[in-house]
Amino acid sequence: MEQPPGFEDSHRPNYVCKLNRALYSLKQAPRAWFHRLSSFLLNRGFQNSRADTSLFVYNHQGILIYLLVYVDNIIITGNNNKNFINNFTSCRNKEFKIKDLGSLNFFLGLEVHHTKAGLFLNQSKYAHDILTRAGLLDSKPIATPLPSKDVFTAQGQPFHDPTLYRSLVGALQYLTITRPDLSYAVNQASQLLQNPTTNHFQLVKRILRYVKGTLAHGLTFDRPPNTTLLGFSYADWARCIDTRRSTYDYCIYLGGNLVSWSAKKQPTVSRSSCESEYRAMANMTAKIIWLTNLLRELHALPPGRPTLLCDNKSALFLSQKPISHKRAKHIDIDYHFVHELVTAGKLHTKFISTDKQVVDIFTKSLPKPLFEKFRTTLRLGPPPTCIDGGY
Repeated sequence: MEQPPGFEDSHRPNYVCKLNRALYSLKQAPRAWFHRLSSFLLNRGFQNSRADTSLFVYNHQGILIYLLVYVDNIIITGNNNKNFINNFTSCRNKEFKIKDLGSLNFFLGLEVHHTKAGLFLNQSKYAHDILTRAGLLDSKPIATPLPSKDVFTAQGQPFHDPTLYRSLVGALQYLTITRPDLSYAVNQASQLLQNPTTNHFQLVKRILRYVKGTLAHGLTFDRPPNTTLLGFSYADWARCIDTRRSTYDYCIYLGGNLVSWSAKKQPTVSRSSCESEYRAMANMTAKIIWLTNLLRELHALPPGRPTLLCDNKSALFLSQKPISHKRAKHIDIDYHFVHELVTAGKLHTKFISTDKQVVDIFTKSLPKPLFEKFRTTLRLGPPPTCIDGGY
């Protein structure tokens, strides 16, 4: 460090300014702010979650409080103990200059509506802004984000404005937080960011036309009678015609509410459908383990073991009895931890027929009837009756 220009002290040339408060735009500011906030919370009985470092949990004498932090945005909720929450917020406001916005309605672009049964999350305003930026606000809506017979290749005439393409796809990626029905289409468009073609941009415009017709759609969460963990795993073997890599996906329900989903291309080429499905099961199992640890810290862990559903009998057999043979010798050892969990009784794997495999919506383009059926199964649709004046 050096003395700032114009403020040099000739008598003390080795002196520098002491930083009493971390400022925005300094790389150490986020670390200093989080250390200051976490120290305050830990001193008042909160515990920092190991599964998610931005989560703090207070559990004492029947009082359960959750506090979630994203930079300087904070959400507080608990088990209906308003007196404790009010006392804590008063103490917090004396320590920090934080504006209390009242009941949760908007957080990081996510709109939260309180319904009679629970919550409804959507991003209608954010989706409206994307359509305005793309100039498609008056476009004609369409029933599905992609045609049923889609073929994605890197060949074609280069698009004249790659920056626009990347900007729109990046915006759509954030929209998938409450729109899992867009996951597969956005996943395919994201793989073409480096050299987009005019055909790729037409596919992005189709996605936006689908968004136009489903602006108010979002995820519904209610109070379930039970809180079992149920996961669906699937892999579309050699889906990509350019790399021959498989697309794997999963979705996880907690008490009937969709809490986690993913659609990604596998990093390596699988030699069989069994191998690609087994790798997909391992990736979803890792996510289930993380969710289990998180729910344990939230004191909301379901009593039963999680269930993993897969429509490939060979992969299920491999997870239950991993007999070494020529088709499985090359599979990495770390993928076999699925078998260890099944043997230990911590995970249950079960077969499901292909026509009930809801994660097909994350792996391939589907015809309209099947797409709408699986979209409903994801608890994704128009907003229900709200009690907060939103709808």
